Amino acid sequence: MKRPELDDAWRALQAHRKSWKSVQLRDLFREDKKRFERFTLRLNDLLLDYSKNLITPETLKLLLRLAKAAELKDARAALFAGKKINLTEGRAVLHTALRAPADLNLMVDGHNVMVDVRRVLKQMRSFVGRVHGRKWKGYTGKPISDIVNIGIGGSDLGPAMVCQSLAPYAHPGIRAHFVSNVDPTHLSETLKRLTPETTLFVVASKTFTTQETLANAHAARAWLLAGARDSRAVARHFVAVSTHTEEVIRFGIDPANMFEFWDWVGGRYSLWSAIGLPIALYLGMDRFEELLAGAHDMDEHFQAAPLEANMPVILALLGIWYNNFWDAQSYAVLPYDQYLARLPAYLQQLDMESSGKGVTRDGQPVRVSTGPVLFGEPGTNGQHAFYQLIHQGTKLVPCDFLVAAESHNPLEDQHEILLANVFAQAEALMRGKTRAEARAELKAQGLKKKEITALLPHKVFPGNRPSNTLIYHRLTPRNLGRLIALYEHKVFVQGVIWDINPYDQWGVELGKQLARNILPELKSPEAVHSHDASTNGLINYCKGLREEP
Repeated sequence: MKRPELDDAWRALQAHRKSWKSVQLRDLFREDKKRFERFTLRLNDLLLDYSKNLITPETLKLLLRLAKAAELKDARAALFAGKKINLTEGRAVLHTALRAPADLNLMVDGHNVMVDVRRVLKQMRSFVGRVHGRKWKGYTGKPISDIVNIGIGGSDLGPAMVCQSLAPYAHPGIRAHFVSNVDPTHLSETLKRLTPETTLFVVASKTFTTQETLANAHAARAWLLAGARDSRAVARHFVAVSTHTEEVIRFGIDPANMFEFWDWVGGRYSLWSAIGLPIALYLGMDRFEELLAGAHDMDEHFQAAPLEANMPVILALLGIWYNNFWDAQSYAVLPYDQYLARLPAYLQQLDMESSGKGVTRDGQPVRVSTGPVLFGEPGTNGQHAFYQLIHQGTKLVPCDFLVAAESHNPLEDQHEILLANVFAQAEALMRGKTRAEARAELKAQGLKKKEITALLPHKVFPGNRPSNTLIYHRLTPRNLGRLIALYEHKVFVQGVIWDINPYDQWGVELGKQLARNILPELKSPEAVHSHDASTNGLINYCKGLREEP
């Protein structure tokens, strides 16, 4: 779609938005006893309830018109066909191929990429089997007990989130650790808990030149060699996920232990590839492939379901509705599942790196709001932190609640308490509390008229705060795969409607370039004068502090 704001569907939504001034969700539920059934979708045991949104059937009709005007179906077909939809880098976008069935053939530039995918999966299975079978041994002959993934961005957030989410399925005797920050504290504090002779490092870097990753990898190598005192030990304790064989060899890693992925795998979409090696090592290859199968379930649903019954499409259209027509500049992802504690951080990269674009696919300035700010914390923790703003603040913050019907860790009635809270929060955001209701409560408490008058404004909740609820039986590898792919495709759909490229990230490059200039200046004893006054002042002040005794 070129200039979505000029389309008739967009203007119709602007007019429709004005009709919501006096509409209350609680009234819509009272008037339509089948609203829940009307606005829920299911895929296996995953249910999406979007009935607590500021929508009517007319709203959905208009939003679907917008999707059709954007030629969403054609864009979706191009994605799955391996067309080079990442225009600025001239690349296909094929994370979906990584979780496709083994018998699929997919040609890109005359080459069947599925041959490569199957080869690397086979290599991963063989390696994981050796580690789990205690046949892969460290330099003293002891088997591996700890895996340390060294990466950053998509090479860290995805594997780290999945391993934490699926901890109940961990292979006995294997612990997983993740180091990403170039701050030496991150690596140092991790290594304090480990022993060199039983630790395996997975260095994840496509080019094997990423500054933060290589700094941590070289520090880990030095830590290993301080104990092993033989450079040949590196080959027993380091493997690589990369495409740059020469750099991998230069580091000391046997190229036989380099796991390949390809330029059509974007970093924030890469956990399905060999970047997921730490996941496979932590859970086992069978569980990793269950994760892939869950994502493929959502891929099939996204391709086959009608737009009006399509989970990613509905979530994306709701996001467009709030971002572009209600001026909601953020949204919250609130997992009432402690295992999903890292999901909001993972989705921050997925959504904000993808949708944080200010130009269209053909390089023209975007004229509509893109890329809402995403934040979140596990429930019930967040209830005691930022929910106050969501309930009674001046900003509209749509919410996604996620929860399992059944816990991996049943402790008396604690999971029922959790469920009661998530359902109550969604209901409270939708219903609010009127002045009459608040007055009746205060009166029932025996307060005097003057006290009621003073407290009443503080006790009123406006309601009409929208939310989605995603509920599943239990957090399994397959269900997690479905959830992640759901948000991936949501981001894609929004990118199509906004006419932006969600698969590049040029905005992260400038800071990296400037950091390369500043690094030698920090090491030099001379005062720095080559930047603006603020940057010069900060560098020189920091250098002065470090020179003090």
